[in-house]
Amino acid sequence: MKTVLLIALALAAAQESSKGERANYVVGPGDVLAVHVFYEPQLSGNFRVENDGHFGYPFLGRVSAAGKTVAAISTLLKDKLSDGYLRNPQVTVDVEQFRSQSVFVMGEVRTPGKYILTGSITLLDALAQAGSPSPAAGAEVLILHPKTMVEGPTLPNQRDADVTRVNLREIEDGRLSRNVTILDGDTIFVPKAERFFVTGLVRNPGSYVLERNMTVLQAISTAGGIGDRGSNRGLKIVRIVDNKRKEFDAKPTDIVTPGDTIVVRQRHL
Repeated sequence: MKTVLLIALALAAAQESSKGERANYVVGPGDVLAVHVFYEPQLSGNFRVENDGHFGYPFLGRVSAAGKTVAAISTLLKDKLSDGYLRNPQVTVDVEQFRSQSVFVMGEVRTPGKYILTGSITLLDALAQAGSPSPAAGAEVLILHPKTMVEGPTLPNQRDADVTRVNLREIEDGRLSRNVTILDGDTIFVPKAERFFVTGLVRNPGSYVLERNMTVLQAISTAGGIGDRGSNRGLKIVRIVDNKRKEFDAKPTDIVTPGDTIVVRQRHL
């Protein structure tokens, strides 16, 4: 299946860029940071982030780490050590031990539920843990980040969450920047695909998955294009409006909405 192949390829690419991913990892309580200051062994070592989000560090005392990326903590330590302690210190920070993170994957995936993961987690990592999207899934995925920590998953209709929308087709087309990092407590919601129908004189009439901003012309192309006896004139859209069946004249540039039926009629000889 194309989505499964996409996930496998993205995971392989993620392994090659693991160093960069770690730099963007958001640190939290329970993580153990490996700090190395070049030529300063007394300032190098492993430091556990405590429940209040801080870790103890020589000379500097309590250093705030929770909610910051690994790269940001490295810059923070360099700036603080430069302020009266060392001249142009060279500081690197990595994660020696990751805390466990709870991620929920819900909706149209093969095994929805709560997953305990470690390390820097991307969207495709989490989808792979849930067995990948099901055949009924749409291309667009919602990532919901609750503004306050909650025990269970965050639902799409909840207002106290930040929502990021990612179209898996974009990752499939090579935009790996859309394979975003998932944070502790996030919920990934995979909606069921919205569909449209094409009937009449097309090569493959039937039901198809609706893409965002799809035009009538694109919808007909998805159905194999107009057949030998079909015409691109006199196109119709049958749409349910307020529970009533309505029929509209359609232009090739019109936008298709969920549930639409596009009718391609026979050309006049």
